Amino acid sequence: MTEKITIKKDNSERTIKDNKRQIIIWVSALIIGALLGLLQLHWLNELMTFIATVFTRLFQLIAVPTIVLAVITTLATFGTHRETGRIFKHAVVYTLLTTIMAATVGLLLYLIVKPGNLPADLANIEATDIPKMMGNESYHDHIIGAIPNNIVKPFLEGNVLSLLLLAFAVGFGLAKLPESENKSILVKGIEGLQSLLFLLIKALIWALPIGIVAFSAQLSAQVSAGVAAESLGKYVTIILAGNMIQFFIVLPLFLLAKGINPVKHLNRMMPAVLMALFTKSSAATLPVTIETAENKAHISKQVARFVLPICTTINMNGCAAFILVTSLFVMQNGGIHLSIIQMIVWLFIAVISAVGNAGVPMGCFFLTLSLMSGLNVPVNIMGIILPIYTIIDMIETAENVWSDSCVAAMTEKDNG
Repeated sequence: MTEKITIKKDNSERTIKDNKRQIIIWVSALIIGALLGLLQLHWLNELMTFIATVFTRLFQLIAVPTIVLAVITTLATFGTHRETGRIFKHAVVYTLLTTIMAATVGLLLYLIVKPGNLPADLANIEATDIPKMMGNESYHDHIIGAIPNNIVKPFLEGNVLSLLLLAFAVGFGLAKLPESENKSILVKGIEGLQSLLFLLIKALIWALPIGIVAFSAQLSAQVSAGVAAESLGKYVTIILAGNMIQFFIVLPLFLLAKGINPVKHLNRMMPAVLMALFTKSSAATLPVTIETAENKAHISKQVARFVLPICTTINMNGCAAFILVTSLFVMQNGGIHLSIIQMIVWLFIAVISAVGNAGVPMGCFFLTLSLMSGLNVPVNIMGIILPIYTIIDMIETAENVWSDSCVAAMTEKDNG
C-alpha cells in the first residue's frame, strides 16, 4: 500500500514538473512568435500564415470525432452505476446546476461587456463570407435541421446539433443494452477509437509550440491598432471574470445553501486546487483530489471515490463558460447574429458539450472547434485565442476541481 502511495506521489510530482515545463515552452513560443511578427517580413508572414492554416485544419480534423466519442463513452459508462443510483442522481443534479450557472454567468457578462469584432483581415474573412444570418432562420427550421435523416450527412457537414443527438442516442442505447459479449466488444471498440484519438491529440499537442509561434506571429503582424486589442481584451475579461465569479461567489453560495462553510472547505481542498492549476488536468489531479477530500474535507470514501471520478468526467464549469463565450465571439465575428432565445439554446449546447468532455487534453478548445466547424464561421479566430488559452486552461481546471469538491461535499451532506 505504501509503495502504491509513493508511486502516485512520484507520478503527481512528475506530472507537475512536465506541465511546468510545457507552460514555459508555450510562453516562450508566444514571445518568439510575437517578436517574429513585429519584424514585418513578407516571406516570414507568409510562412507563419501557412503553418497556422495547417494547425487550424488539423484542429478541425480532430474536433468532430472528439465530441462524439466523448459523449458516447461518457453516457455508456453511466449505465453501470445503478447500485449507487441515489448518490449518482445527487451528483448529476449538482453538476448540471453548477455548470448551467457557470454558462449563465458567462452569457450575462457577454451581454454586458459586448466585445467588438476583430478586423476582417485578422480573422481571414472577406466581406462575401459574412452575410450568414442565423436570425433569419425560423426556430422551426432550426429544430428540423438538427434532426438527422442520414447517419453520414451530419459528419460530412459538421452539423454538431445532429451529431450530439446521434451521440446521445447511441450513448443511452449502450447504457440500456443488456450485458453481453456483443455489447462488450462494441464498447471496447468505441473506447479503442477514443484512445487512438487521444494519442493523435497528444501528438498534436506535442507539436503545438510550432503552431503557437505561427499564431502569435500572425496576430502580432496583422493586428490593427486598438481594435483587435480592445476586442480580444474584452473577450479575455469575460472569460476570466466569469471564472472568478463562479469560483468565489456562485459555488460558495451553493455550499452555504447546504450549510457548508465555503472558506473552510476551500482551505481544506487547496492542495488539489493548486495541483489542478499547474497540471491543467482534472484527471491527473484526481488522486490528490480524492485523498484531500477524504483526509482533510472529511468526505466519506463511498462518496469521494464514486462522485469525484464522475465529476472529473462531467463536471466542467469552466469549460461550459469557455465554450459558450468563445462560440458567441466566433459566431459574432462570422456575421451570425443570435437572438436571446438562440443564445439560451447555445447555453444548453455548451453545457451538454462540457458534460461530454471526457478528460480530453485541451478538451474545451477542441470541443469549441467542433461546435464551430459546421457553421461556416472564421475558425481561424481560435488560433488567435490559442496563445492565451494556456492561462485560461489553468484557471478553468482549478475551478473544475474546486467545483468537483463542492459537488462531493453537497452530495455527502444530502446522504448524511
